[in-house]
Amino acid sequence: MRQVKKRLKMSKFERLFYLFTFVMIFATPFALVFSQATLSEINFEVEKVKKEITTQKKKNESLTMKINELASLEKIQQIAKEQGLSYNNHNIRTVIEDESIESGE
Repeated sequence: MRQVKKRLKMSKFERLFYLFTFVMIFATPFALVFSQATLSEINFEVEKVKKEITTQKKKNESLTMKINELASLEKIQQIAKEQGLSYNNHNIRTVIEDESIESGE
């Protein structure tokens, strides 16, 4: 006696479902590894930019201090003295801006 094997026929929906499930099972780990690598790279770039910002802030603070130092009255008087100029307080006039003159009154 011969045994007759019956073949089960799958519908198109079942084949697509199994194919989709198979692809998802094998593609998910690769997608996770790729997304973690991308996230790690982005975090590295963020830390690099934060370090650059901190360095630039320190440079800006240093330059601000240098500007304040160079603009100080003592420094101006020292440079004036080196150039042969003298500081005479009687020659200094204070200019007061009158708003009524500007408005045409």
